[in-house]
Amino acid sequence: MAQAAEVDGPGPFDDEPGALTEPVVRVRGGWTTLLFLANLGLWLAIYAPIQVLLPEQAQLLASADKEAVFSIVTGIGALVALIANPVIGALSDRTCSQWGRRHPWTLAGSVLGAVGLVVLAIAPNVVIMVIGWSLVQAGLNGMLASLTSALPDRVPVEQRAEVGGFIGISQMLGTVAGAALVSVVITSLAGGYAACAVLVVLGALAFVRFTPDAVLPRRFRPGGGLRQMIGALWISPAKYPDFGWGWGTHFMVNLGNALGTLYLLYFLADAVHYQGDPVDGLLILMVLYGIALTIGALVAGKMSDSSGRRKPYVVASAVVMAAAAVILAIWPTWVASLIASPLLGVGFGVYWAVALAVLTQVLPAASNRAKDVGVINIANALPQVIAPVVAGLALQMAGGYAALFVLSAIATIAGGVMVTRIKAVS
Repeated sequence: MAQAAEVDGPGPFDDEPGALTEPVVRVRGGWTTLLFLANLGLWLAIYAPIQVLLPEQAQLLASADKEAVFSIVTGIGALVALIANPVIGALSDRTCSQWGRRHPWTLAGSVLGAVGLVVLAIAPNVVIMVIGWSLVQAGLNGMLASLTSALPDRVPVEQRAEVGGFIGISQMLGTVAGAALVSVVITSLAGGYAACAVLVVLGALAFVRFTPDAVLPRRFRPGGGLRQMIGALWISPAKYPDFGWGWGTHFMVNLGNALGTLYLLYFLADAVHYQGDPVDGLLILMVLYGIALTIGALVAGKMSDSSGRRKPYVVASAVVMAAAAVILAIWPTWVASLIASPLLGVGFGVYWAVALAVLTQVLPAASNRAKDVGVINIANALPQVIAPVVAGLALQMAGGYAALFVLSAIATIAGGVMVTRIKAVS
């Protein structure tokens, strides 16, 4: 551990602890790989249920109301995520453990998420489904807050888009690998949930065991009690406008992505009328999406770090993702899906690589990195609350899937416009 800290982390403590200093030493491939694997396990445990397991379970428990049940379960889980992400982030900022301030929460979050997945595996009704998914969201969003904080904690600014690209790839690969795992390798519902539980804990264990985490001396612990900690969750956009615009960008792009992908399985079955099992069709689209995302993330990450430019990449990614949604809106066919999927993938890959660099450059204070990252991650979770409601209205009252994809395009373009208002990032 000590040797790894010398190689991969900030220097030894001086007047300011290493936990709070701005990182200047580039992280090595081993550290990035372990962060990638931890994120991979996390996203697999989130997206395999969302894409496949939860829709199938909703259909088994309430086939006539599968859309409503799926929306209720994912919506309540997302509300839990809204709370867990910044609160656990704030707690990690105040943690003075000998094992560091992030690692204990990474491991604990993975274990709680795994418990929730086991609950889902044995859920006999919708109420238990809601409880299980809420536990998953609480644990894995706490883990997400601590893992995302590793970027500003340990990665210098000039390397963040490159590392951010790998984080984006982990999200994509978690989606694709998760869908493949629970639809091809392990086809039982309970077995799929159990496999996700094991993998998320293994990824967290590897990262915690083999990477350093700077200890925060107690004298540098943020002051105030519970009331002050909760009050600090609000970050005024008037006082920190760049943070506000960055949060808005992240929210709108994620809302557009959620509207465009939430009901893909049902879209293939009900609108495209895919010949065969729609799960197989979804897997094909996810593979195309994943390949394109990987290329976009790797190329854009290196180009952005090399040039120091961020905003043009975000704007371009928003345009490409919106174009993919429009294609599906006007041409709901399997051929159109094959075209739109890689477009969405390359756009989202470029976005994730560069967005994390943008967002970590507008954080208000080093002492509250995880809390502030948790507030940013609300922009990931809140769309999951709003999207099912908006999608339900669009599907029932406003023109079906075409209206849904048009709304996805509008939200994504709005995010691309918002990023141009950030002044601290070029």
